Amino acid sequence: MELATRVKTLTPSSTLAITAKAKELKQSGHDVIGLGAGEPDFNTPEHILLAATKAMKDGFTKYTPSGGTVELKKAIIDKLKQDQGLSYQSNEVIVTTGAKHALYTLFQVLLNPGDEVIVPAPYWVSYPEQIKLAEGEPVIVEALERNEFKLTPDQLESVITAKTKAVIINSPSNPTGVMYSREELSALGEICVKHNILIVSDEIYEKLIYTDEPHVSIAEVSEQLKQLTIIINGVSKSHSMTGWRIGYAVGDKDIIKAMTNLASHSTSNPTSISQYAAEAAYTSSQDDVEMMRVAFKERLAKLYEWITDIPGIECVKPKGAFYLFPNVSVAAKNNGYDNVDDWVTALLEEEKVALVPGSGFGSPDNVRLSYAISLDQLEEAANRIKRFVLNHQ
Repeated sequence: MELATRVKTLTPSSTLAITAKAKELKQSGHDVIGLGAGEPDFNTPEHILLAATKAMKDGFTKYTPSGGTVELKKAIIDKLKQDQGLSYQSNEVIVTTGAKHALYTLFQVLLNPGDEVIVPAPYWVSYPEQIKLAEGEPVIVEALERNEFKLTPDQLESVITAKTKAVIINSPSNPTGVMYSREELSALGEICVKHNILIVSDEIYEKLIYTDEPHVSIAEVSEQLKQLTIIINGVSKSHSMTGWRIGYAVGDKDIIKAMTNLASHSTSNPTSISQYAAEAAYTSSQDDVEMMRVAFKERLAKLYEWITDIPGIECVKPKGAFYLFPNVSVAAKNNGYDNVDDWVTALLEEEKVALVPGSGFGSPDNVRLSYAISLDQLEEAANRIKRFVLNHQ
């Protein structure tokens, strides 16, 4: 049976081979340390678990509106007002089956064949693939390491065409952990306003910030930018709820309505119990969110010190999320490898440390290390990486 053309365009994940190899080694009894985790290693806070249990016992196990429960939408609106000073109405919010589904649905309702979406690299692996599935064209722009992997106004201006429909801004970023300032967002926003380009603002890591700089949504900068921005967010990273699959999109009511109509024919609605859990996440104590943030901040400080002490490895220090994205090209070359992907494979085979190659994020000189594991494991992983580098020089 011939498959649809749209799925034939998908690029297989560059992490699959390394993940499969790591799993094979673990099953063979090897002590593998995996630094690929894209989720917090903490359990969902207890009060959220209790809210879900209560929802089940109270019979909230049925269909909900396709765009989310009234109560959760209100909690999201209140959260945006409190955290960002942004005002939205219920018809400007859709709750989705994870933030990934919010992005997927957005591109499906937004893009026609050949429409272009500007994607700064390094990028989260699903951005280009979701754009291609909507028959759009991802326009990859290399955000340079010397600019802290941030898209500049000149770069943005240079790739805009008559087909440009949107630009993605992910702050704090996966995989780099870098964060845009208000001034940087304002400068990019001026260009978006000038060309009437939609801004897809992925803010899923907004609560995991480790500097005194506050998270800024580009929608906060001006009313014009608010009208051009679709905010994508969710409770997965902030409240350690990755498996609950609750995300949301907020913005133009016509876009949100189209997304809701599409969702009604795909998922019907987000899981009812998960929605009540997410409501509790936003309407009750945020102490657990802060506890996790403090733990990640400590891990970042230690891991950054250990990794940058290794010869041939340089790293832009992240300000958020829970990843390091070091450039290991010099170390790989000094170790006798033609490319970073081969270096990553050899590191796994010899030292049993699994990293995610940067090639999957559009940056082949880099690797992604997650610090969503214990400090002891992080220290052991750093020691193994250093030993591998030194042994092969």
